[in-house]
Amino acid sequence: MKYETLSIIIPVYNEKRTITEVVSRIQNVDIGPIKKEILIIDDGSTDGTREIIKTIPGVRHIFNEKNQGKGGVVKIGFENVTGDMVIIQDADLEYHPNDYPSLIAPILDGYADAVFGSRFLTGKPHKILAFHHYRANIFLTFLAGLCNNINFTDVQTGYKVFTKEVVGKLAPLLETKRFGIEIEMAIRITRMKVRMYEVGIAYYGRSYAEGKKINWKDGVAAIWHIIKFSFFR
Repeated sequence: MKYETLSIIIPVYNEKRTITEVVSRIQNVDIGPIKKEILIIDDGSTDGTREIIKTIPGVRHIFNEKNQGKGGVVKIGFENVTGDMVIIQDADLEYHPNDYPSLIAPILDGYADAVFGSRFLTGKPHKILAFHHYRANIFLTFLAGLCNNINFTDVQTGYKVFTKEVVGKLAPLLETKRFGIEIEMAIRITRMKVRMYEVGIAYYGRSYAEGKKINWKDGVAAIWHIIKFSFFR
């Protein structure tokens, strides 16, 4: 199959300090002849992010009047993009679009239908953050792998790339509204029996003081999501 367009979905909630920079990075990264479709979905921001988005050239945007959570935004994005490949790009600068070429390569080369960017399977830059965050990620990845007999190294990664065909099958199934969407997508993909690959990515994590939104409650919820989507969906 010939791939011509990469659609980039950017879920945004109160990211006025970073939204312009992340779009600039996306626009500047070289992915050869592949075109880029950038879709920003603002999830009810109240800090002026929406006004900034209106000034950014070369992008499409959708404005949610009511906050729907990352999961709700991802589903909206899947239903509105048109590219042959689709990637989700957080707006907080924790993930760098410089990794796009390696993320889409297994698809372009005909090996994969879904590619996960692993923060732990890598020799690339990785910001040192709190010990309990790291161990929580390792535990959740282990649990998801154990329950689904698959060797994930980073089940909660924010970088996931899918072919258009996979997105078409995945979008109608999605239920999770918050950050548990990462778990749901990973487990549902394993059930589809599609060709899955992982590639190492850089990770420039931010602290809570810098605006990180995920918290311990999301970690606890992730355990339930793993059980729920592994055994009851």
